[in-house]
Amino acid sequence: MKKLLNFLFFMLLIHAPFQVFADRVEVSDVRLWVAPDNTRVVFDLTRPVDYHLFALRDPDRIVIDLKSSAWGDKAGRQLDAKGYIRGLRSANKGRVLRLVLDTDREVRPKSFLLGPNKHYGHRLVVDLYEKSPGPAKAVKTTKSAAGQGYRDVVVAIDAGHGGEDPGAIGRKGTQEKHITLQVARKLASEINRQQGMKAVLVRDGDYYLKLRQRIQKAREYRADLFVSLHADAFHNPNVKGSSVYILSERGASSEAAKWLAKRENLADELMGGVTLDDKDDVLASVLLDLSQAATIEASADVAQSTIRELKTVGKIHKRYVERAGFAVLKSPDIPSILIELAFISNPKEEKKLNSRDYQDKMAKAIALGLKRYFERRPPDNTLFAGKTHTIRRGDTLSGLAQKYRTTSRRLMVTNNLESDNLKVGQVIRIPL
Repeated sequence: MKKLLNFLFFMLLIHAPFQVFADRVEVSDVRLWVAPDNTRVVFDLTRPVDYHLFALRDPDRIVIDLKSSAWGDKAGRQLDAKGYIRGLRSANKGRVLRLVLDTDREVRPKSFLLGPNKHYGHRLVVDLYEKSPGPAKAVKTTKSAAGQGYRDVVVAIDAGHGGEDPGAIGRKGTQEKHITLQVARKLASEINRQQGMKAVLVRDGDYYLKLRQRIQKAREYRADLFVSLHADAFHNPNVKGSSVYILSERGASSEAAKWLAKRENLADELMGGVTLDDKDDVLASVLLDLSQAATIEASADVAQSTIRELKTVGKIHKRYVERAGFAVLKSPDIPSILIELAFISNPKEEKKLNSRDYQDKMAKAIALGLKRYFERRPPDNTLFAGKTHTIRRGDTLSGLAQKYRTTSRRLMVTNNLESDNLKVGQVIRIPL
């Protein structure tokens, strides 16, 4: 019996190191993403880890102790100096892997663990924010090209996905996040060429923004319209074409409940300064419903206008405006559309999405669709709404078109005219 016990104890000693090795968490890679207001470091892990994180000064650094952990054999162990990061150091302290992020200033860290998704396994995410930021940058204001006191309409362009979220991936490895950013920049250039229009990019780099952060940025720019760009994917590689979405009624209802739950914030962000804090539940709900209904109606208008122009570039997946509960469309006060540029899962469309010529055509078509929308629904105090003409005896549509250097067709579209018959005293708007 004693010999048996000695043998078992000996075998335990032999296998113990292998058990320790099997139980440890491996850090398989490290990645860095730089956003305008933070720097994100992501550590890829073989499984969840117990960790302790703290900040030190002189010099500024963030220390992360990972329990029962070690670097994997194929792991990249260095970081380029980007954002707030100067470099990465590491050392083993028994079964603890100590990671040190050297920073170029005092930062405020936030960290959390993420589970696996279709692109990555387990991850430890560390977001670094400047602890004592300088004065906030003023939001850019725009002046009309006409210089007559009118403001430009502002279009917020949201390039979907970004950073560690690549979005859909085509068969050739094309990542959705890169395509959406490329088209977003081209679309911004096209919009900025239009008189009376100004584009702002919600994401202008390879970094991730939460969906509600994207809406908030559009609101900070006082955007008149929010356009989110994506590239669709489907298990059938033959499916193709562009699509345009707006918020569904069900999605609007669920969002309204969230807004009403924090009604004290509605006065400044929505409703034109009309506070709901002193209104009863029924009245507050009705006022918000009216705001949402007008926004969704405007969204449907601009979506249809965009579809009409996209038809000139390529196949449309569905000829009508689609409705869905996308979180990124849930702004009750800003008309919002989501454009699926094409199916990245379709090999032919993946090739097109990588084509500069195709991207240019898509950007021009979308910009024209947005311009047509603003001609029909000009926001107050903008150049689109600024010029009008009161019909006098003898005025004709063709004559007015020649006088204002436009076309009869554009005058009819801008003013929703069903014929070229004009009435004395009628006021019509003149498109740019």
